[in-house]
Amino acid sequence: MTRSRNTKAGHQRHKAVLKLTKGHAGRRHKTYKVARESLTHAQHYAFVHRRKKKGDYRRLWITRINAACRLNGVSYSTFINNISKAGINLNRKMLADIAVNNPNTFKEIVETAKNH
Repeated sequence: MTRSRNTKAGHQRHKAVLKLTKGHAGRRHKTYKVARESLTHAQHYAFVHRRKKKGDYRRLWITRINAACRLNGVSYSTFINNISKAGINLNRKMLADIAVNNPNTFKEIVETAKNH
């Protein structure tokens, strides 16, 4: 009996990989063998950078809060220490948003933290 190959399933797998590598350059989106490797790397980078993005945002928030604190005459570390002692439960994301969009409100928060 001759060997039968499941060509339909194999063809569908190849098509799926080539569809996912549609925007890649050169042979990376045309040749299955190269496209499969390109896709593996792309998926790994996507996985890693989804987690890295969270740290990047936190770094951005801290920079914004620090800039606003300096304008109000206090350092970032002192400010964070003071608001925790004062019992103000605002996370860095909210503080950064307030610092950028409502400088007067942020100034009041800084004053409240200073007095504590």
